[in-house]
Amino acid sequence: MMAYTRQTAGVLEPAAPGDDDPGRTTVRARLRAGLRRRRPWLVALLAVVLLGQMAAAMVTTAVRQTPTIDEPVYVATATDYLREHRLRYNPEHPPLGKLLIAAGVAVAGPRYDPSYTGTQGEVGRHLLYESGNDPWRLMLWARLPVITLTLLSGLVVLAFARDVVGPAGGLVALALYTFSPDVIAHGSLATLDMPVTGFLLTSVWLVWRARRGPRLYLPLAGAALGAAVATKMSALPAVPVLMLLAVVSVWGARSGADRRRKILLGLVGAATVALVAVAVVWLAYLAVDPLLRFTPAEPVPAVHGLRGRLTGLLPLPEAYRAGMRVQFGLEDYPWQGYLFGHLYTGALWYYLPAALLVKTPLGSLALGLAGAVACVAVRRLRPAAPYLLVPPAVLLAAAMTGSRDFGTRYALFVPVFLAVAAAGVLGRRRRWARPLTGLLVLFVAVSSLRTFPYYLPYANEAFGGPERTHRLLHDSNVDWGQDLGRLADRLRQRYPGQRVWLVYKGSGVPSYYGIHASDPRRVPPERVRGLLVVSDSAAAKARGRLAGLIRTSRPVDEVGHSITLYRR
Repeated sequence: MMAYTRQTAGVLEPAAPGDDDPGRTTVRARLRAGLRRRRPWLVALLAVVLLGQMAAAMVTTAVRQTPTIDEPVYVATATDYLREHRLRYNPEHPPLGKLLIAAGVAVAGPRYDPSYTGTQGEVGRHLLYESGNDPWRLMLWARLPVITLTLLSGLVVLAFARDVVGPAGGLVALALYTFSPDVIAHGSLATLDMPVTGFLLTSVWLVWRARRGPRLYLPLAGAALGAAVATKMSALPAVPVLMLLAVVSVWGARSGADRRRKILLGLVGAATVALVAVAVVWLAYLAVDPLLRFTPAEPVPAVHGLRGRLTGLLPLPEAYRAGMRVQFGLEDYPWQGYLFGHLYTGALWYYLPAALLVKTPLGSLALGLAGAVACVAVRRLRPAAPYLLVPPAVLLAAAMTGSRDFGTRYALFVPVFLAVAAAGVLGRRRRWARPLTGLLVLFVAVSSLRTFPYYLPYANEAFGGPERTHRLLHDSNVDWGQDLGRLADRLRQRYPGQRVWLVYKGSGVPSYYGIHASDPRRVPPERVRGLLVVSDSAAAKARGRLAGLIRTSRPVDEVGHSITLYRR
C-alpha cells in the first residue's frame, strides 16, 4: 500500500520509493521549509561576503597603485570643478563621472593653484606632485567614490539576474561580477570606464522592470541612461537601443490594450527615456557652472561634413558638443596598437573581441556564452534576451569602429552583461546545471584570487596568465603606469646604489618616489650600463635604439607584471 506522507500546500503527495518512515519524511519536509524561509537571509549573507571580498580587493589595489595615465587629468578636472566651477579641462568627457570623483577630492582637500596654465595632463601632474599634496592620499580619496559605485553596481547585477532567473541566478551573476579582474582593476581607479558601465547596466535593468510599471521605471531608466551619457560619450549608441527597449517594455506591460494604443504608449515611453536622459546631461553641466561658460584650456578642433552637422544638431550643451569634436579629432589620429606581439598603426576591427578573449576568465566566458544561448532557447527566459544581449552587442559594435586599440576598458560592459546573462544557465533546469555552474564559478574565483593584487595585467590561463599578458597586449590591458611606486620599492630593496636607466610609460613622476634614473635613448648605446628598466608598453612598441638596447640586455626581474628590469 502506498504511503502518503508529504504535504505541500495542503495536498498530500505520495512518498518516494523506499521512503517508508513518516517521521523521517516529516523531518525532511521541515528542513526544506526552513531553508525556504531562510533563503532571503542566506542570499543576503552571501551577497555581503562576495561584495566584501571585492571591496577588500579594490581598496588594496587602490592603496598600492600609483596614478595611471588618465587619472591625474580627471582628478585635476574634478578639483577645478570644485574650486573654480568652470568648464575648462577635459571637455572630451562630460562632467558627471568627474563630479563623482570630486566627492572624494573634496574630502582630501588638496592645495590647488587655479592660475597654473598648461595642458590638462600638466595640470594633473602639477596638482599631484608640485603643489605640496600627498599623491597617495589624494588618489585614494579620488578612487573611493568609484569603488563605492562599483559595489553598488554589483547590487544591480544581483537584482537583474534575480529578476530573470531567481535568487540562485542572482548569486551566480554577482559572483562572476565580483571576481572579474577587469571590473576590480578599473573599479579601483579614478577613471570613467566603470561608472559609465554601472549606469548603463542600471538603465537596462530599469527598462526591464518597466514591463511591470512603465510610469515608475521608465523615467528612472532615462535618468540612469542620462547619467551614462553624462559620464562618457561612448554611451550615446545606447540611447536609441534603450528607447526601442522602452517600447518593448510598454508593449509587454499593456497586454490588454489594443495595438494602436500600445504603439502610442510605447512611443511616449521612448520619448520619456530620451527627454529625461537629455535633462540629466544638462543638469550635470549646470552643476559645474550654472552659467554654462565654456573656456577650453586647449583648442577644440573643427569638424566638418556629416559628423559636424549631426554634432551641431544635438540638443545638448555647447561644451558637450565641443567635447564630441575633440573625440572626433582623436579618432582621426593614427594611433599605434599592439596585439599578439604585432605592432601596427591604425585599428583592427577584431581587436576588442580578441582582447576580451584574453582578459576574461575562462569560466566567465563559458557561463556567459551558455547563459546567452539559454536566454534565447528557454521560453521563460526569452523575454529577457533583448535586454541582456542587444545593448552590449550594439555598444561593442560601436566600440570596434574606434581608432584607439588601448584596452578592454572600452568594452567593460561586456563582462558585466555576460555575468548577468550567465545566470540563464540555471534556467535550463537540468541536473548538471547547478553543480557545473558552481565548479565554473569556483574556477573564476581561483583565477581571480591568483592574480591578486595585480588585476590590471590579468590574462586567463589559456593565454598564460598575467605573467605573459605583456607579450599579447599593451597599454591599459597590462601597463598603465600603475607600478611606479612598486618599482621604487624594488630598486631600494634589491638594487640599492646601482645605476638605473628608465623608460617609463605613465603619468607619475619617478623622482618623487625616489627613482633617480636617466633616459637611455638620449645617450650612445655603449654608455648604457647597469639596470635598464622599461615599461612593458614601451617595450612592446620599441623600435630603433630602445629595441637594440633591450635585445642586447638580459631580463633579471619584473615588477607587477608591467615593468621589466634588464641587466646591461
